[in-house]
Amino acid sequence: MHNTFPIPRKIVIASRESLLAMWQAKHIQKRLAELYPQTEISILGMTTRGDQILDQSLSKIGGKGLFIKELEQALEDGRADIAVHSMKDMPMNVPEGFALAAITEREDPRDAFVSNHFKYLDELPSGSVVGTSSLRRESQLRARYPHLQVQPLRGNVQTRLRKLDEGQYAAIILAAAGLKRLELSNRITALLNPEQSLPAVGQGALGIECRADRADLIEMLQPLHHRETAYCVEAERAVSRILGGSCQVPLGAFAEIINDSLRLRGFVAQPDGKRVVSDTLEGTPSSGIEMGKQLAEKLIKQGANEILATLVPSQGW
Repeated sequence: MHNTFPIPRKIVIASRESLLAMWQAKHIQKRLAELYPQTEISILGMTTRGDQILDQSLSKIGGKGLFIKELEQALEDGRADIAVHSMKDMPMNVPEGFALAAITEREDPRDAFVSNHFKYLDELPSGSVVGTSSLRRESQLRARYPHLQVQPLRGNVQTRLRKLDEGQYAAIILAAAGLKRLELSNRITALLNPEQSLPAVGQGALGIECRADRADLIEMLQPLHHRETAYCVEAERAVSRILGGSCQVPLGAFAEIINDSLRLRGFVAQPDGKRVVSDTLEGTPSSGIEMGKQLAEKLIKQGANEILATLVPSQGW
């Protein structure tokens, strides 16, 4: 590939300091170093407000954007050139002046069931306490397994596993991708298929963000961009964008490409799982964003807006 712009001599990657975020930043650092051995690539670790406030659920303190804003500030003032994010933490609209330069190939997008005493979610006895940090997982658990007790679970992956090991929960639900990346696959008791737990928008994919005026970086990052993953993630994000998706909303959207056809599933639910609307669409991979809009409209026709209207008061943060 011939680059139109000179390759930068130095690149600084902004990252949160959690082990998982640092794994993601190092993974991109390694891939860029293989492509551009002449460039010096370093990582600027940062503690974000989302990492500091651990005694409240994410939905109450302003959602996932809390993990992103400080990193964008570092891009804006030139302390860093690119930021690596988990796509499921990326707000649905990238702010003015910034660009999502690449979406990398997706790791396993599924949710993982982790338990020390039970093999499957279906085995949990009545009253068992299941920990999760997400309204999306909680609403699906409550809808399918009303006999279980769902309790909030915050902290990084290691903290969550420790709380399970201390016996605070019979089981916890985490993203499989994070466990696999941290070489904790041995902790996965079972993988939940999308019928049991529809994944979060963008789950398992990484996004690389830079300032919109850095055409040199955008070009440089293109070899890391994975087109099929991007089609899927953009379709999912289109659903969420129309439905106002954030951590405050129990919403899932998941796209996969099977035999050159993109299959997009989505749902919106009440947190207690008593009401769920869901639908599926199939189409060409390149029409994913349009399909996302269509799927959102179908969910709205089924009553998604009424469900979301009851949740809006909690968004005053």
